[in-house]
Amino acid sequence: MSALKIKKGSTKHSAYNLRPTFSDVVEAHTLAVVVENEPGVLARVIGLFSGRGYNIDSLTVAEIDHEGHRSRITIVTTGTPQVIEQIKAQLGRIVPVHEVHDLTVEGPSVERELALLKVCGEGDKRVEALRLADIFRANAVDSTLDSFVFELTGAPEKIDAFAELMRPLGLIEIARTGVAALLRGH
Repeated sequence: MSALKIKKGSTKHSAYNLRPTFSDVVEAHTLAVVVENEPGVLARVIGLFSGRGYNIDSLTVAEIDHEGHRSRITIVTTGTPQVIEQIKAQLGRIVPVHEVHDLTVEGPSVERELALLKVCGEGDKRVEALRLADIFRANAVDSTLDSFVFELTGAPEKIDAFAELMRPLGLIEIARTGVAALLRGH
């Protein structure tokens, strides 16, 4: 019988228990993935998410290097830190992927999104919609006698706030581009 007793509530330290501890808090992360611009790459990246039950909150894709045939995929997803690490590791193993960056942890970043919002209304609601658009620096890019289409660029939270204020004024349709993001500085 061993003379070593562990008191209830104490922690036993072992050289085998060196794994980093992760939080159970679900966080949103913005990932920037540079890939070969070739058919099927986006499907493989999306397949990684859907095959493992991960959700994509926002997705933007555009070619960034025409001569080098490279595209940048910006993905906003949510998960625990352990899930995010797993996503990054799995993205890095896809052959046409060149770089994976987690902008949320690599430093301060700039995130912007473009939205078009169609608002129908008459009288005071129409005037209020124009007043709020001015406050949010939204541009009226189309106008009829009973509707406006506003263009708004900004952080996703700004677009969410503007849309919430427009709902009671007659918001009937919204189109959003998804997040485009870059790290600040060098």
